Amino acid sequence: MHVWDRAGFGEIHFDAAELAEPDLGHIIENRVIVRALWHVLEAAGVAVRTSTQVRNFDATEVGVRLALVDGSTLRVGLLVGADGAKSQVREMAGIASRSEPYDQHAVVATVRAELGNRSTAWQRFMRDGPLALLPMQRDLFSIVWSTTPESAQQLCDMPEETFNARLTEASEARLGALSVLGARAAFPLRLQHAERYTAPGVALVGDAAHVIHPLAGQGVNLGFLDAAVLVDALVEGRSRGRLPGATRTLRAYERSRKGHNTATQLAMDAFKHLFSNDVTALSLLRNLGLGTVARLGPLRHAFEKVALGGGPDLPMLCRRPGSR
Repeated sequence: MHVWDRAGFGEIHFDAAELAEPDLGHIIENRVIVRALWHVLEAAGVAVRTSTQVRNFDATEVGVRLALVDGSTLRVGLLVGADGAKSQVREMAGIASRSEPYDQHAVVATVRAELGNRSTAWQRFMRDGPLALLPMQRDLFSIVWSTTPESAQQLCDMPEETFNARLTEASEARLGALSVLGARAAFPLRLQHAERYTAPGVALVGDAAHVIHPLAGQGVNLGFLDAAVLVDALVEGRSRGRLPGATRTLRAYERSRKGHNTATQLAMDAFKHLFSNDVTALSLLRNLGLGTVARLGPLRHAFEKVALGGGPDLPMLCRRPGSR
């Protein structure tokens, strides 16, 4: 992974080889993840209901009764709200959330690089927001370009040739000419956090519970951790004879995740404001910071280990095979 600032001398390069690892992470297309999850659901014999929505529900510790818009009802032990930032489950459960817009939109697209992607993620911090190029296969990248709402709309509307030139210039042509493949889209960015992750019989995971700035690509990782920790809490609760919707079980999940998610949100928010600022003192500070981390091996390795997602407190589903 290579990171550099738009103005100044600050650059840093992370390499998995320094840790004797094959990689620092993976960029996986959403459709690939969804397809894999569908296969697992089918193999496990899970009953899946599509083309319907929850109209309302009654939830207690002993169970949840769901009324669907197609007129049918379901009775379950636990309702998990994994329905995104505009979660209907969160709203129906009466869980409030704090939301602050960033006044930025993210432009996303797939692009081809003239010089290939070098199996490296590239990120340049600019005044209006970062440009991230996330490597896919061979010479392809998925880009996330954070900028003002007005600029984002212009980037989506301009002719491909003009967009390609703007993108290549923004990347300082470090990968040669960049050319877009297919459609471009933009979506608004915000900081959002639910006041609670749980209610009797209800648990929130992923963007239904928290939304962060995408500059470090950690949003989906936090969601995976939520799901895995919830599994651990349910397994532990069942071993003690508790029902899935028991408040004690769900609070154990919330305690484990809310602090970590809050810290990650605050860190990404701080990075966003630090790197989207033209104040001379802050510009000098961020360039010195990048330069210091780049020169100090142990500090750089600490960041690399964070990127690998390691740690002694990982939930079971996130641990490497054979680890405890």
